[in-house]
Amino acid sequence: MECYRELDTSGLNCPLPLLRLKKALSEMKSGEVIHVIATDPASILDFGVFAEQTGNVILRHKEDDGVFHYWVRKK
Repeated sequence: MECYRELDTSGLNCPLPLLRLKKALSEMKSGEVIHVIATDPASILDFGVFAEQTGNVILRHKEDDGVFHYWVRKK
């Protein structure tokens, strides 16, 4: 999947991963994709609710040994 940028929020706890994602999305154009890496288990819920409320789309997500990966397309 082609990404505009990658954002590593490993080691950060709620709400920092979400705040960093919001800032990164504000610098992107509509339709661009960002790959977010997080270690906070709460990011699953946080990113899901954020996507629903803002219209951004989580294209894919996966977990690999406590590391969460999200591919988010800006609305």
